[in-house]
Amino acid sequence: MTLKNRISLLVSLLFTILFGLASTVIFVLYSNYRKEEFRDRLEIKALSNIKLLVNVKQVDNQLLKIIDQNSINKLYDEKTLVFDSNYKLIYSSIDDAKINWSIDDLKYLKKNKTFFKQQGDYEVYGVFYDTKDKDFYALISATDDYGKKKLLFLRYTLIISYIFFTCISWVVTSFTVKKLMMPLNDFHQKIKNINENNLDTRVETKNKNEIDLIASEFNFMMDRIEISYKKQKEFTAHASHELRTPLSRMTSQIENTLADPEIDKKNKSFLNVILADINHLSELINSLLTLSKIDNRNNDNHEMQRMDEILFSSIEKINKNFPDFVIHFEMEESDNLDTALEISGNKSLLEIAISNILKNAYVYSDNKQAKVKISTENDLLVISVSNSGKTLTEVEQKNLFQPFMRGANSKGTIGFGLGLRIVNRILNLHNAIITYSVTIDSKNLLRIIFRK
Repeated sequence: MTLKNRISLLVSLLFTILFGLASTVIFVLYSNYRKEEFRDRLEIKALSNIKLLVNVKQVDNQLLKIIDQNSINKLYDEKTLVFDSNYKLIYSSIDDAKINWSIDDLKYLKKNKTFFKQQGDYEVYGVFYDTKDKDFYALISATDDYGKKKLLFLRYTLIISYIFFTCISWVVTSFTVKKLMMPLNDFHQKIKNINENNLDTRVETKNKNEIDLIASEFNFMMDRIEISYKKQKEFTAHASHELRTPLSRMTSQIENTLADPEIDKKNKSFLNVILADINHLSELINSLLTLSKIDNRNNDNHEMQRMDEILFSSIEKINKNFPDFVIHFEMEESDNLDTALEISGNKSLLEIAISNILKNAYVYSDNKQAKVKISTENDLLVISVSNSGKTLTEVEQKNLFQPFMRGANSKGTIGFGLGLRIVNRILNLHNAIITYSVTIDSKNLLRIIFRK
């Protein structure tokens, strides 16, 4: 999971949990408040009835019932029972009233003064009233219809609000985090596109936030890497250039010595071995020098080139060095082929890349033949080179374009494993990719795709 999604998830979950807890606390507090408020109303009603019975001599049971029925504080489905000190029922607000009570409840009232309990849909409040002459016990039962309706309304309001605002918070949080993380995404894209060919790329810094601080440190690190890389390439170029001169002299002297008719056969054979080693070393130095030049020319202005012309030129050069090399050429016609053949690039570098691929196809083929095909895929130019010969394993394919990599099929052939490395570097400079695969008929296939 990405950091952006993780932050969005955590913030949204935190809001969801906190809002859920807040809604639950509000509901519980209001529910308790309703019970306490209804309990107080029951207490007031019970005490009022007892005081009327005790203090007003003219009030009898029938009159008290009329007063109850017309009271401004009348409770819904109210039932009231009043007992004297002998636990005798002396008043009932409704004749058929049924309140579950027992002597133990009245004894409990005498000891604890009050109680409040739930009986089904009814809430029952009991109170003990002590006078100088007598003790009275009152039990009053009623349903808080209005309070429960308010509580139900609050419950639905909190549930709907919870669902609505939770969904809103998830959407807003995702949008906000995505917007806040955009600089980090831009930073990631900049880093992703940096490679050995564009080490001069730097990340822009605008605001002094944490991302810009990281970007500044990254730019400082890239400055040091670029300097070190340039020094390394300069050393390789200078060393290769300086080594070419004495090797050229040694080659010239050995060739002159070999041309002397007086030299005996044994010494001539020995000198030929030395000359082959020198030529081998010269080829290695030239390859390293070519890699260095590629790095130093990556900012050259590219011009529009015709890849078919470069391909024909490379085939002509390779045939001069390898006259027995047979190349079967094929061009797949398409409407956009002429446009696709025009590539912005450096002609000499592209010729080096194509020549190295053709040379590789010759050296590692078992019949000195190769097939070259020009085609298009999705308006992109594709150059395919295939040959028969020993194919590479999966491990060798992964390291094919690494320097000094040579597969098991290179036994008995001269080389350093730098040819395809040079090809890959050149193609990277020209926004192209090269891939290796094994065809159905077990042939080696190299494909070059030039991206726009």
